[in-house]
Amino acid sequence: MTIIRDVHAQLRRRLLITYRVDPAVAASLLPEGFRPQVVDGSAVAGVCVLGLESIRPSWLQRRWGLRSENAAHRIAVEWDSPGGVERGVFIFERHSSAWHPVLFGGRLFPGVHRRAQFTIRESGDRYALTMEAGEHSLTADVEVGGAWSSSLFASIDEASDFYRAGRVGWSYAPSRRAVESVALTTGAWSVEGARLNHLRSSFFEALPPGSTAFDSVVVMRDLPLTLSAVGDRRGAELLSPAGT
Repeated sequence: MTIIRDVHAQLRRRLLITYRVDPAVAASLLPEGFRPQVVDGSAVAGVCVLGLESIRPSWLQRRWGLRSENAAHRIAVEWDSPGGVERGVFIFERHSSAWHPVLFGGRLFPGVHRRAQFTIRESGDRYALTMEAGEHSLTADVEVGGAWSSSLFASIDEASDFYRAGRVGWSYAPSRRAVESVALTTGAWSVEGARLNHLRSSFFEALPPGSTAFDSVVVMRDLPLTLSAVGDRRGAELLSPAGT
């Protein structure tokens, strides 16, 4: 099967909702070979909500393309490579409103997706959304602006640098006997601080009581994106959760 190496898209809106997580709990969720990236005593996890349009292979002209709403639950991780310690994210769940990532993700391009229903209400700088996918659900109400508040990052710029460094995302391959990676890049990186009005995530609520807490949220808007298959894949020997 031919793998699509690069997919281009236009980012309408990206919400990066961040939680502090107990490092031991975070480590217990990860495959062997990955460890949580710890900031000020906490693992850094969260939900990335992406609204994309003009989604197309790199060889297709921009006037063609697809559209989707997507959500990914993830944890910032580190791993050892021949060149030293590298950083990125491990993605546990990807959900999409569209058929193309569900059908082709993990087949023509890395990243298994599951189908979900999204309701998005956008009004100026405010974004209210719900996602429903069987036992998985997410609701969030985010508004751009307001004073910056975070116990993990001293400033929006510090948060921006952290997210930008985590451009490589790992996730399970369809067989779940391997993990594979994809990189997200943009030539016009820009992050805005935001405040949270409401949040519920079935993924984080399922973790042990007291092990998670909301930290902060930032928004990215109106940027070109490229999703690239990194070509790095790890086999079944890495897939025992840490601590088991």
